[in-house]
Amino acid sequence: MSLLDNRASVLALRHRYDAAAAILPEVADMVSVERPAEPMHCLRPAAVSAASRDFASAFPGTTLYAVKCNPEPAVLRAVWEGGVRHFDCASEPEIALVRGMFPEATIHFMHPVKARGAIRAAWSRHDVRDFVLDHPDELAKILTETEASAAEGLGLFVRLALPKGSAAYDLSGKFGAEPDVAAELLALARPHAARLGICFHVGSQMLDPLAWRRALKLAGEVVARSGVIVDVVDVGGGFPARYPGDEVPPLGAFFAEIEMGLEDAGLANAELWAEPGRALVATGTSVVVQVQLRRGNALFINDGVYGSLSDAGAPGFIYPTRLLRPDAPASDSPEEGFIFFGPTCDSADRMAGPFLLPNDVEEGDWIEIGQLGAYGACLRTGFNGFDRARVVEVRDAPLMRG
Repeated sequence: MSLLDNRASVLALRHRYDAAAAILPEVADMVSVERPAEPMHCLRPAAVSAASRDFASAFPGTTLYAVKCNPEPAVLRAVWEGGVRHFDCASEPEIALVRGMFPEATIHFMHPVKARGAIRAAWSRHDVRDFVLDHPDELAKILTETEASAAEGLGLFVRLALPKGSAAYDLSGKFGAEPDVAAELLALARPHAARLGICFHVGSQMLDPLAWRRALKLAGEVVARSGVIVDVVDVGGGFPARYPGDEVPPLGAFFAEIEMGLEDAGLANAELWAEPGRALVATGTSVVVQVQLRRGNALFINDGVYGSLSDAGAPGFIYPTRLLRPDAPASDSPEEGFIFFGPTCDSADRMAGPFLLPNDVEEGDWIEIGQLGAYGACLRTGFNGFDRARVVEVRDAPLMRG
């Protein structure tokens, strides 16, 4: 079976790779042989499995992989190989994908606002028992569409709103109940729930371990105000990956603050969950692009913010890069900081970087861009017709470790 595949950006990768029976190539070998004229996604399943194993074995609770971060089947299999058996899903298609791949997985529907049909399908067709809510109407919707009770194993989780924080992506504006409402929802949900939980999200790519401790303090106050006992505390996602220029504390620093925060909040007797995404899969994918034009320190490349590099646009993420020249020795030119322009006609298709590359980079060169396992391929669009990508599994180590 070929390790290389072409696909449109808006279609999920559906075929299986027989990686165990194949000798995986290196990225440079693939570029030398294939000379890709379209973006080439390089999957590193071993890196994903290792990161998943490290997180799940160190976290003092249950690890739920946030499928939205990277739903590629090859990546999901690598997460499973790393020992993760619980999955945080946000839609019925995500649920169906996970259930089809892993019949014995435990799936949690963690989107606070769900279509009625999705709730029914999750409950009756896919054996999902846990649902998140942040509004009384969503609680009523769940109870109506599942026709379930505590005796049938229904799990209800109230998402708590948090103040704006320092995460790269602030998630405080769309979801979450304010503390008074969250306390009322816990009291309303308790009689119907076999498992009652409180959950929150400190924001994506959060570098401050104390953010979880502050959130747990608020969660403890809300639970005390509700007058009921919660069975689960879900501290959400936001655990960071390494990118150039970031000072990322070790995972143990985050877990230590969570454990101390649980104790201080009076929630130490509750089961502990987390929903990592980026921390498990960021190192697991890179993309190889080709330079189409150089204009000073600006490189026009064949992928961009409407493709795999959305986070390099307005959010300003900087990624590790390396120059690939299959027909020439490695460049010995000094490095320079470059900006990237993507292939579309939109001037917003600009990535400020700076991305470090040898200063003799030119048209026709290939560039590998790393740390794209999180929110890379899954955010691709078909804008302007630039909707093709190639996918290959490789054996290279990630461009950045950890």
